Amino acid sequence: MLQFTQQHYFALKLFSALGCGLIAGVFFAFSTFVMNALARLHPKQGITAMQSINITAINPLFMGIFLGTAAACVFLAGSSLLDWYQPRAVYLLIGSLFYLVGTLGVTIMFNVPLNDALAIAAPDSANGESLWASYLTNWTMWNHIRTISALLASAAITIALHE
Repeated sequence: MLQFTQQHYFALKLFSALGCGLIAGVFFAFSTFVMNALARLHPKQGITAMQSINITAINPLFMGIFLGTAAACVFLAGSSLLDWYQPRAVYLLIGSLFYLVGTLGVTIMFNVPLNDALAIAAPDSANGESLWASYLTNWTMWNHIRTISALLASAAITIALHE
């Protein structure tokens, strides 16, 4: 049986802090320039490009970091509750919740349904054009929340690294 040592625990916290930061960076890029660039395209081109992005985003590397960080945060949240007397437990819990609720939860509840609706939109239709206009606003707003949440998660878990 694998014994979970302090070194393992530190490595898990480090992985989580880096994973949260990496995901925050990906989402930050979308919020600050990718969506703006797509909005400058003709709706048909923008829809087609975003449909392609949404397909290629589902790859082992991105999903491994995105979901692996979530799994690590579940473990850290649980361990923080079990070790609540530890000085940095509150930072682990707060950081984990920022990631799990504000990043993963928002993705599942808001960004994915918007992506699913866009996936079946006909890029050259009036309905597609109307959907694209609302998609740009709504998806980007929720992405801002994911970005801030992942960044706050990274900061809180980073603070918890110092023991």
